[in-house]
Amino acid sequence: MVERRSAIRGAVVWEALQSVLHTRRQSLSSARSLQVVDLGGGTGGMAVRIAELGHQVVVVDPSPDALASLERRAAEAEVTVAVRGVLGDAATLLDVVEPAAADVVVCHGVLEVVDDPGQALRAVAGVLLPEGYLSVLAAQRSAAVFARAVSGHLDDARTMLGDPDGRWGRSDPVPRRFTQEELETLLADAGFGIAEVRGVRVFTDHISSLVVDSEPGAAEALLALETAVATHRDFMAMATQLHLLATRR
Repeated sequence: MVERRSAIRGAVVWEALQSVLHTRRQSLSSARSLQVVDLGGGTGGMAVRIAELGHQVVVVDPSPDALASLERRAAEAEVTVAVRGVLGDAATLLDVVEPAAADVVVCHGVLEVVDDPGQALRAVAGVLLPEGYLSVLAAQRSAAVFARAVSGHLDDARTMLGDPDGRWGRSDPVPRRFTQEELETLLADAGFGIAEVRGVRVFTDHISSLVVDSEPGAAEALLALETAVATHRDFMAMATQLHLLATRR
């Protein structure tokens, strides 16, 4: 089922993010709730889960419809007082969020679509407290090349491999893809120190859904495998996405 595969795809990221939230809270002298900004958080799938852990979350998103869905989801989860939606994007982040106000910023699926990824990360650095954490999730180019090659689209794979901008024609649904080195350089240039890098969806996007949905225990086995290889450098290049955790220097 789509829901089962979606849960597997998000499990590695959620586990790492929970650890960051716990680490940040433990580092504070007080037991206050963390202030979290979810940039491009859309309908609140991640924000509501963070709020359920006892934190305050501001979702910054350019879609009024998404923010309306966020409000309904927060109400259903009974965390309305902990979740606030704000109309905005990476370019206006410092206009809608106070500087040096956030303990953690979540930036998932944003760098692929913004006009200037470097500017977006500098804005994120501006709203983070010193030693605050950033969670970045972005599409990786090498996995897209691999996926096209194994599906028989060899010319497309070669074209994407040689594209220095990480783009491949109008048919690619993702406007921009990155290498691990490119992401690490962007973060360093914006004033971040990288704490951890994980590969996300190393196998999940490359195997048939029939395997996951029809074989007893396959979903659980796949999740265990994804967790086991997430930080294994030999498998990192196969991951559809890279999840980087960084701290503001």
